[in-house]
Amino acid sequence: MNVLEINVLVLAYLGDTIYENYIRRYLISLGINHVNELQKEAVQYVSAKRQALFLQKLIENEFFSEEELSVVHRARNYKSKSHPKNCDILTYKHATALEAVIGYLELSGKGERVNEIMDKIIGGTLC
Repeated sequence: MNVLEINVLVLAYLGDTIYENYIRRYLISLGINHVNELQKEAVQYVSAKRQALFLQKLIENEFFSEEELSVVHRARNYKSKSHPKNCDILTYKHATALEAVIGYLELSGKGERVNEIMDKIIGGTLC
């Protein structure tokens, strides 16, 4: 299977689950024991607006390889007919691009690289 040939929305579908699971595990590791509080804190990481911001910062810091940027650009430029009501289409496309590159890395067997991305995001160095 050539991972670069997989539809970027499929990559984002997988990347979304990996991203959200990583955030949930991180927040639980902080000792947060109430679901409402976990949900409130998770929004700081999993909203499309925040994901788009994280992607922008990673790009500005030249964090991605050329291959990873190729996936980001494919996902960002994908012609989508819909987006959530709570954000604009550009923000949604950027969030999708972050999720797609995570899905791509996971399917490519590059879990350590996913960890590097997530460490940058939760480490606070992008905010």
